[in-house]
Amino acid sequence: MNFAIIFSICIGLILLRVLWLKVKANSLETDSFKNLPAKDQLAILKECLLNNPTKASMTNLGEFLQKRGQNINMDSYKHFFDRQLRLYRQKDAIAEDNELYAQESIWMDQITPLEFEEAEEAKKAGDSKSYIEHSLEGIARLYSDEAIEKALNKLIPDYPKAETILKGYLELVKVRDNSLADESSLESLRKLRDSWEQSLLSME
Repeated sequence: MNFAIIFSICIGLILLRVLWLKVKANSLETDSFKNLPAKDQLAILKECLLNNPTKASMTNLGEFLQKRGQNINMDSYKHFFDRQLRLYRQKDAIAEDNELYAQESIWMDQITPLEFEEAEEAKKAGDSKSYIEHSLEGIARLYSDEAIEKALNKLIPDYPKAETILKGYLELVKVRDNSLADESSLESLRKLRDSWEQSLLSME
């Protein structure tokens, strides 16, 4: 068994999940959500759809993107619903569940975190420090291996440490994919993940 689901959800999302649970417990119409920066609103809406796959979650994300002039085919996410329902009713579907989550992650990463927009604006303004900071924040809000690797590779010319971070991530993926289904292996993976995340978000 690998822990792709647990691993992918947890990276860079501790604070986000606190916000998500707070919003979920109330409403997207509350001031607590509306007063958040757009980048945090988007991150929460993506997280809600990924972890609470309902038509309401899909509609909320679609409406947010439409207001920002982003044309994403939200209907293309619907086919995941039936598969999720089938797997929910099926025992011992861990491998299929991981595969589905990986596909959902790739779909979700077509919606670029707004931190990358901030990064590009900073780069155009000649502010390399802010460019790197926003890029790292954006990477922390990606889900799929492919998107994370691509973003880190892009950052390497401006931030050499990104190469070390990428190598660490690839090593972490190997450990994740070969982890056993026991508490000791999971705890070891969590520690490695926390160390990688700290390295990612600690700019040098």
